Amino acid sequence: MEKAINFDLRNKRSLCLEACLAMMLALAGCHAKDGPARFDLSGAVTYDGKPVARGYITFAPDASKGNGGPGASAEIRDGKYTVMAGRGSIGGPHVITVNGFDGVGYSTNDGPGGCAIPHPIGRPLFTSVEIKADLPKQQPGVYDLAIPKQK
Repeated sequence: MEKAINFDLRNKRSLCLEACLAMMLALAGCHAKDGPARFDLSGAVTYDGKPVARGYITFAPDASKGNGGPGASAEIRDGKYTVMAGRGSIGGPHVITVNGFDGVGYSTNDGPGGCAIPHPIGRPLFTSVEIKADLPKQQPGVYDLAIPKQK
């Protein structure tokens, strides 16, 4: 009976090792260099002429203009954004979505049971804005965004 227990433990260890190896291979495949060239991208973001304190920005290839491939995103801090290295834009026609906040954190007590809900990036400066633009296909790419004051 003791041999059967050891055999079961070896099978479980072997299966676990095989599963770990399969996961490592799958993850390695996710970082492959196949696909379109990606370019570093950074820039400034202003609203009504002032830097956007906090926010986020997404870049989606514009399929209606024949552009396809991976999108990109970045956090806005102190009026600037930088797409993480290796995860940049593919360039060409894109739909850019910008969300900006005042950067002054606050809390509300409208959570379950009156619990505080933190809002660390502050209140929205404007409703979400979509911009169609042709992004650069060069290293490094720079694209500044000026959001006009909303009424």
